[in-house]
Amino acid sequence: MYHGDDLQYALENTKVIHSPDRRIETFGATSFDFYLISELMDSVNEIRVRSGRIQADRPQLVTPENMAKLLLDGFGEAANQFAQLLQSRNAAFLKYGFQIRKEGVTEHIVHDSLPAVVDRVNQDVPEGQRGGSAIIQGVDEGWEICLLKVTLELVEQSARINWFDLRRRGLL
Repeated sequence: MYHGDDLQYALENTKVIHSPDRRIETFGATSFDFYLISELMDSVNEIRVRSGRIQADRPQLVTPENMAKLLLDGFGEAANQFAQLLQSRNAAFLKYGFQIRKEGVTEHIVHDSLPAVVDRVNQDVPEGQRGGSAIIQGVDEGWEICLLKVTLELVEQSARINWFDLRRRGLL
């Protein structure tokens, strides 16, 4: 289990080398490959390179009527009052669903400096796959936190466009 300091360390030491060119699609599933590069803590010039795939399901529109049922399972009276307040404001939210397919994650150790490995991975991603790939420099122990941070940043970048698409189609 991670402690608050571990989480903070992972968040602060996540650097996006290359971000996927595309955003989270409004009306379909989106996936992208990732390459996460991290330095082993107790070893000099030993770098772990993980690769895998992130699958983002199509964002779902959560209407005020369904919000309490979806978001408040197991919450108490104060949370229910908050949900009622949101319902009275007629607020809608986008719900994003993600699956990290751990069975698709591979890793290997490279004996070189961190900057050299980052450059090599950046150059080795084929040009035809670059638009659908993320290259991330992170920490070894908290690598999943690094990956989630980058994924959530992609959601933040996509949300405005997703709202626009939904409005344009008359769904909001």
